[in-house]
Order: sequence, then C-alpha cells, then structure tokens
Amino acid sequence: MTVDLLITGASGFVGSRVAAAADRQPGVRVRHLTRRNQPAADPVTFVHGDLGDPPSLRGTCAGTDVLVHCATRIGGDADTVEAVNDLGTRALVEEAVRAGVRRIVYVSTAAVYGRGPFRGVRPGEVPTAPASATSRTRAAAERHVLDAGGVVLRPHLVYGEGDRWVVPGLLWLLGELSATTLTGCDALQSMIDVDTLGRAVAAAALSPAHDGGVHHVGHPEPVSVPDLLGAVRTLREEPGGGAAVDVATALDRAAGKPLALHHLGMLTVDHWFVDDAFWKDLDCSPGEGFGAGFRRAAPWYRSFLRGRTAS
Repeated sequence: MTVDLLITGASGFVGSRVAAAADRQPGVRVRHLTRRNQPAADPVTFVHGDLGDPPSLRGTCAGTDVLVHCATRIGGDADTVEAVNDLGTRALVEEAVRAGVRRIVYVSTAAVYGRGPFRGVRPGEVPTAPASATSRTRAAAERHVLDAGGVVLRPHLVYGEGDRWVVPGLLWLLGELSATTLTGCDALQSMIDVDTLGRAVAAAALSPAHDGGVHHVGHPEPVSVPDLLGAVRTLREEPGGGAAVDVATALDRAAGKPLALHHLGMLTVDHWFVDDAFWKDLDCSPGEGFGAGFRRAAPWYRSFLRGRTAS
C-alpha cells in the first residue's frame, strides 16, 4: 500500500532533509507543495499552492495521507509573517481536514517558549511565551495543527550543511564582541543536526507511534556553551580576533546592538529540552551528537563563510 505524503517547504533547510528521508522509505510517494509553477511533466511530484494565498490551497491535499508542514516565514513585516505562518497554516490545516488527511506533522521551534532559562524541560511543563512576531505566529500555527489532532515537533538549535543562521550567527556574535569565547557561562543548549532532524520528522510522519501532541526533537545530550563556541571558533580562517570575555563584559560590548543582545540573551541561559520517549517510540536513532555532527558539517561552513566574505 502506497502512502501519499505531501511536504511544504521541501526545498528548504529542514524540508529538503525530510523529503530525502521520506523518499528512501519503500511504499511512500512524496509530493512537494510549491508556490512556483513547475513543468507540465511534474504533476505527480509538485502541487501548486501558496501559504500566503489561502484560496490557492483548495484541493492541494486531495489524495494525501500525511501532511508534513515545514514551511515557515522568518523575518519580514508582521503582517506578512502572520499571513504565512498563522493564516496560511490555518487554511492548509482546514484543507487537510476537508480532504481526510489522516496525519498532520508540523515542524515548529522551541522558540515558542520564549527566553528561558529552560533546564531539562519536558513537553507540557512550561507554557509558551513567544517573544517575537515569528515565534508568535508559529505558536498560532501550532494551535491550528493541535486542534486538528496533529503532531507538533519543537527542535531548538538546528545545525549542519545549509545552516545560514545558527553557527554563522554565533561566529558573527564573537566578532561583534571581539571575543574568542565567553567565560563564566555554562549554559546548556539543545541541538540537533539537520539530517537527523529530517529522519526524525519523516519517522514521526510515517510511524503509528505518534497520534498527536507536542514533542521536543533534539539530541538527548545538551551542548554546553563553552563546547559550542569552541567548535564555532575553529571555523575562523585567521586565529585571534579577541580574547575570552566574561558575560558582563560581553553585555557591555553589546550595548546598543539589539541583535547582539538578543543572541547573548539566548546563549547565556539554559535552553535544554527533554523528550526521551520521542526517540524510543519511533525506534529512531538521535545520531552521534554535536561533536561528530559538527565535524562533518565544518567543511561546508568554511566554504559558506568564505563565499559570504568574498561577496
């Protein structure tokens, strides 16, 4: 029996990994929801629909067994973010329910919890308190999915080949602070490499183990900030770039720089989310952990950073 799986955001950082993982499963037909017009020869693979244009979503879920929603608008004006993440998701979920889709999986973010600290937090232990327009609208999207009996997955920091935000952002922060690392900061961060996340999302979509609800998706072993920044520091093409600074000094240097203060506020407190049952129920491996995952991704990061500097 063939399972028809429709993915939104299948060309993106996470969605492309989900699509690849699902494609490897026997008996699964993967289709991509896209707002771009595709060649006439591709009607089996591509379905046209735009989250920013709800009427265009009518009929997109016809014949679909499982919907995996990975598309998210990050940044931009508040109205656009709301239109895609909140209203677009609501329209998509309504269409899935209308079409009789039996499972909906939404890839959200632990950022819906807000600033923290969060140490060893399990699903349901703390309320959501999103602090940005993107996080607020993703929390709203979660509600639409949960109200329909769907599955919501909340990773925290996602890294790996194709990451243009997490690791590059930390390297930028060290440059802004003229620092090599932060001393006196032992905060723990939940992390997952993007390939493992893709496998996990595909497993959650295709496994009978998860009928609905919220799950944290991260490697069971959190990463300490010294280990994280130590790994990031190895990507610098030139050694140096400052000295180790303590958190108080870092905050002084970041004064007047809202983005740097935002990064510091997230980095210097625990964001450690736990959900051991997720991996056990899926019979899915959480991977080797941050050290091995980062080493595999390091050549890509160096190439990406060199290209960005050259441009």
